[in-house]
Amino acid sequence: MKSIFIASTLVLSLSANAFAHGDDNYQAAAQTHQGRATEMGKPGDADKVSRTTEIDLADTMRFTPSTISIKRGETVKFIVKNSGKIKHEMVIGSMQELKEHAALMLKFPEMEHSDPNQVSVDPGQTGELIWQFSKAGTFDFACLQPGHFEAGMRGKIIVK
Repeated sequence: MKSIFIASTLVLSLSANAFAHGDDNYQAAAQTHQGRATEMGKPGDADKVSRTTEIDLADTMRFTPSTISIKRGETVKFIVKNSGKIKHEMVIGSMQELKEHAALMLKFPEMEHSDPNQVSVDPGQTGELIWQFSKAGTFDFACLQPGHFEAGMRGKIIVK
């Protein structure tokens, strides 16, 4: 009887995993940011941080500050504090990438990601994201937890 229980548990867990990760849309969602954020820069080296910027994430669905100015070439350490009571994140990308990923997060709310252009922060916690901005332009960041992007939790990074 014990071996039947173990076998059935294994089958259920494998089929659940296949369902969750076998879906083509889920695979696309998991790869949405990978490598695409490089148009604005690359993951930064902690030893080469030239600036530290603090960002607060709040349950009002806002970032403070929501606009950040940076010099091209700077390696910035973002200290990201979640002052709210629900999970938030900061994801850097183009508006198109962020919109696509936000839509997929609504469809797959259990999706976890840990890409170098994002940091997820539990309530009351602080995280950090280090990024080197090598191209001038205006770039976006947002919280892609389900519903947060749609509620207006977004910001701009202006690189001169």
